[in-house]
Amino acid sequence: MTHTSLPVDAHQALLIGRLWVPGQGAHVVAVTPLEVLDLSGLASTCSALLDLPDVAKRVRAHLASGQAKTLASTAETLAHSDAAQRAEAQAWFMAPCDLQAIKAAGVTFVASMLERVIEEQARGDASRAEAVRQAVVAVIGENLRNVVPGSPESAQLKEVLLAKGMWSQYLEVGIGPDAEIFTKAQPMSAVGSGSQVGIHPGSQWNNPEPEIVLAANSRGEVVGACLGNDVNLRDFEGRSALLLGKAKDNNASCAIGPFIRLFDDHFSIDDVRQCDLSLKVQGPEGFVMQGSSALSQISRDPLNLVGQAMGKYHQYPDGMMLFLGTMFAPTQDRHGPGQGFTHVVGDVVSISTPPLGTLVNQVTTSDLAPPWTYGIRALMNDLAKRHSKA
Repeated sequence: MTHTSLPVDAHQALLIGRLWVPGQGAHVVAVTPLEVLDLSGLASTCSALLDLPDVAKRVRAHLASGQAKTLASTAETLAHSDAAQRAEAQAWFMAPCDLQAIKAAGVTFVASMLERVIEEQARGDASRAEAVRQAVVAVIGENLRNVVPGSPESAQLKEVLLAKGMWSQYLEVGIGPDAEIFTKAQPMSAVGSGSQVGIHPGSQWNNPEPEIVLAANSRGEVVGACLGNDVNLRDFEGRSALLLGKAKDNNASCAIGPFIRLFDDHFSIDDVRQCDLSLKVQGPEGFVMQGSSALSQISRDPLNLVGQAMGKYHQYPDGMMLFLGTMFAPTQDRHGPGQGFTHVVGDVVSISTPPLGTLVNQVTTSDLAPPWTYGIRALMNDLAKRHSKA
């Protein structure tokens, strides 16, 4: 599991994680192929760590100084992070972020934009999706990649679609001037690699969303990236956009990990722009679905999305984790012709890209996933106890 979880160039990657230590709570750590190293000497939280000026240089210098205590073996901790193997007395990896706001950009790829329009037109009914898909594509086509959001050409296209009665709120944010930015989950609520990910038990049409997640500090500087699964309930959101909160923010419905890779001489925002994500879903009944999402096909530049989410009109003093959206929208039939894809309990979802490793989660329902109990107050209490003993 170590080999697949870590980046392909893990020996030179600067990886930041959070480690659950029994009896002590969450520790901010650096992760190498061999060991997990405590970064408490630099910062008590991931949010504070990412706020350090020249954070990558500061972390490398701290590790080189020998001040970072080894807390665990990387291979053993990754094994213990699997929810099925987790034991109370063992350390395991949490989601790598903590106090940061968890935000998401939606409808940032043409393929997913078309699927959102289809959800809306089908009113969240999966059985109508294929017929609606054919009708929508017949009117607006499939190739909108050359339309620059907010451009005069996009405004002209809007007028044409309005005249045909085909304009949609999803097209508005997909090719209009303003990106869709929403709150995916609450700070501290994301689950990490190996943990169960939850879908609302009332959903009958849902899917994983493999995405890159950018880590921005309080100054709006993007200092790293990781993987994320923005679990999506297509039926809830398709019935009404006002159900977006219920469709997105449920117990365990946000997975982030396995680690934040800091930007340095070996990895930068330009590398993020070229990332190709792979998705694999393995069902308990033998069903297998594979897909991909290429960041090079994104309609808005990642830094433009950060600028629309955070700036002089909206600040995040603890930083922000921003999902960039996905071009993956599964249409593969699972339960019968025309039914498309939906999750079943027991699915194993793997999201990977060579520079960031692999994020793995097993699907359950949000009412059966472990309840979220470790919030900001619990973290502050643990840090206070730890500092009092220092």
